This record gives sequence, structure tokens and C-alpha cells, in this order.
Amino acid sequence: MIVISRNGKTTVLTGWRAWGVGFAVALAVWVAFSILAVVVAGTALTIGLVLLMLVPAAGLAALLQLAFGRRR
Repeated sequence: MIVISRNGKTTVLTGWRAWGVGFAVALAVWVAFSILAVVVAGTALTIGLVLLMLVPAAGLAALLQLAFGRRR
């Protein structure tokens, strides 16, 4: 049984309608969590790949600066 109160009016859902609403809500939550998981995984992969490319590039730039930089 699902009880919904809106604007002072109470609606009671029972039987197959309650099962349908429950299924729809569960499906919506599952889809939202799936989308959230994909976004989090994509963000982590993007940050990881950027760091994987930038850290060696920064090290190489530091070595080149050390080798060919201006002497004081």
C-alpha cells in the first residue's frame, strides 16, 4: 500500500497500481545511480589519463630546462 498526500488530499494506492508505482520508482532510482556511476568512472578515467600524460611531460620539461637552461 502506498499513501500519497498532496494539497490536503490523501490518495491510497493498493494492488497492481502500488506495484507499478513501486517498480517505476525503483527503475528511476536504478537509472539515476547507473548514470551517476558512469559519470564518476568517466571523470576518474579522464583525470587519470591527463595526469598520466602531464606528469612525464613536466618531468621532461624540467630535465630540458636543467640541460639547456640559462646559466647564471
